[in-house]
Amino acid sequence: MIRDITIGQYYPSNSVLHRLDPRVKLIGTFIFIVSLFMFNTLYGYIVVALFLGAVIKLSKVPFRFIARGMKAIVVLMLFMMFFNLFFTPGNTIFELWIIKVTDNGLRQAVFMGIRLIFLILGSSLMTFTTTPNQLTDGLEKIMRPLNHIKVPVHEISMMMSIALRFIPILLEETDKIMKAQMARGADFESGGVLKRAKSLIPLLVPLFVSAFRRANDLAMAMEARCYRGGDGRTKMKPLRYQGKDYAAYACVLVYFAAVIALGIFGDQLF
Repeated sequence: MIRDITIGQYYPSNSVLHRLDPRVKLIGTFIFIVSLFMFNTLYGYIVVALFLGAVIKLSKVPFRFIARGMKAIVVLMLFMMFFNLFFTPGNTIFELWIIKVTDNGLRQAVFMGIRLIFLILGSSLMTFTTTPNQLTDGLEKIMRPLNHIKVPVHEISMMMSIALRFIPILLEETDKIMKAQMARGADFESGGVLKRAKSLIPLLVPLFVSAFRRANDLAMAMEARCYRGGDGRTKMKPLRYQGKDYAAYACVLVYFAAVIALGIFGDQLF
């Protein structure tokens, strides 16, 4: 299960998506997430699926690698679908004691599950195709106007990038600790949910120790390189928009306009 979590990982490749400006990918991901809540029709989901499929194809990231990260959210997805299925009012299509399934609940549960899958797939593509350094530079560039109101933009971007980068590192460390303890007789797989949850408690102490040690090593490395924040710092590779970045913006805007049109006029068009 630990190895199935791919959030925060970078997949090296030479695709068009990898070569885009990180600002395009950050803004495009935000627009994509917003677009998922702009409609509630089947045709809207078809448009999103086609757009997402095209982007995955352009990224050259294997779909198996992307889909592997979905295993980590199965419980959350089932939890959300459960509440939508049984607690949404509508015409009853099945009833057993206090359990009541309505047509609106079934429709909402299916659409909510699909929406969550699209959200995870779309947001994961950003980290798969963007290095932590590029994410830091892109976030800092986007939030630069906040410097005028004394917001520490560089420091916030650096913290977010480091936190994102530490996700796969801590997952790998957790996997190593679990294997070491299993070699000494620990059992993490048998028993019920509560028993398995309790068996994970011994992982917390060595994991926290490892995390603090890595954080201390990172702080010492940054001090050794004379890091003193973002004031006066220059970039070895400054971000500049190119033709492909403007083309990507145009594609995202066309997609967003199509989704908005389906959300507003979907019922009348179809």
